[in-house]
Amino acid sequence: MSSVLVVGYDPQAIPGVDAEALRTALDKELARFGEHGIDAAMALVVFDQSAESTLVASLAQRRWDVIVVGGGIRKTEPLLPLFEQIVNLIRQHAPHAAIAFNTSGEDSVEAAQRWL
Repeated sequence: MSSVLVVGYDPQAIPGVDAEALRTALDKELARFGEHGIDAAMALVVFDQSAESTLVASLAQRRWDVIVVGGGIRKTEPLLPLFEQIVNLIRQHAPHAAIAFNTSGEDSVEAAQRWL
């Protein structure tokens, strides 16, 4: 079974966002992976000192086939340093994994499938 790790920004850390609704949408997308026969997990990070340890722990859980980096991290200009850190941590800790990019939390499956 293929394996995918989705890296996203923790909804609890986004001011003015309904974190519960966003988390529900993210969980729904994880369930879609299962419907496609793909084993998936999510690593939610925040832009602070915990980002590296959170992501490295998730990368070490198993050998991931694809790692999807969410648009919330890539498209938010103040998070550019976090995006760079994530890409470099993936290169360092999962060099064999393909890296994919979604456009929203609702097309992570399709982003991963481009590389599976």
